[in-house]
Amino acid sequence: MKKIIIITSFFTIGFTNYLQAQFTQVELLSGFDKTDFTLLSSYPINKDRTLIINTLAFFQKFKDEENQGFDEIGTQPTLLWNIHKNIAIGPSFYYNSFAGYSERLSAKLIVKNSRVLFIIIHTVAHSEQTNVSYAEAFAQIQFNKSLSDKVSLWLNGQFLTIWDEFKTHSRSFQQLRSGLSFNGHQFGIGLDFDQYGSKPIEKSSFGVYYRKTL
Repeated sequence: MKKIIIITSFFTIGFTNYLQAQFTQVELLSGFDKTDFTLLSSYPINKDRTLIINTLAFFQKFKDEENQGFDEIGTQPTLLWNIHKNIAIGPSFYYNSFAGYSERLSAKLIVKNSRVLFIIIHTVAHSEQTNVSYAEAFAQIQFNKSLSDKVSLWLNGQFLTIWDEFKTHSRSFQQLRSGLSFNGHQFGIGLDFDQYGSKPIEKSSFGVYYRKTL
């Protein structure tokens, strides 16, 4: 399992850099109960920058042997068409080691300025493993404030909820980050809340994180 995680992570980073992504960000959270690695990249594929490829890859590994069944590896390439400077729609293909494969269609709203980033993504999808459709909602709020020429304060929150057949809870998480950025290197403390299943099993993790935009 560890070898698969390591190989997948380095392959994804190498592939993304080869494509010369316009934006690539990696984050590592190391907590008492969980290790979480996430890579996100975004790059245009046409001159007008109306077509964007987003790539998400992650793994989450719980350190308690009783929670091995909740370890996750996921990858999701998404093709987005910017129909407006703040709105994009497009299909994606998602693999999750816990939930299997799914085909998805998403609508993305993004509002940002020099200090604030706000993203909402609504998705409808079909799972090949369970042969059911589901709805997903994702939100991200990010705030930064300069403290000096080289140092800034960063606050970040990410929230996800998934409902099978649009009525039964399947998966949710809340991820909170607070830290400092110095010359493009971010580090600080992180808190994750994870929920699994129709009668949610809840897990929480506290740790430190490091994030870098390449």
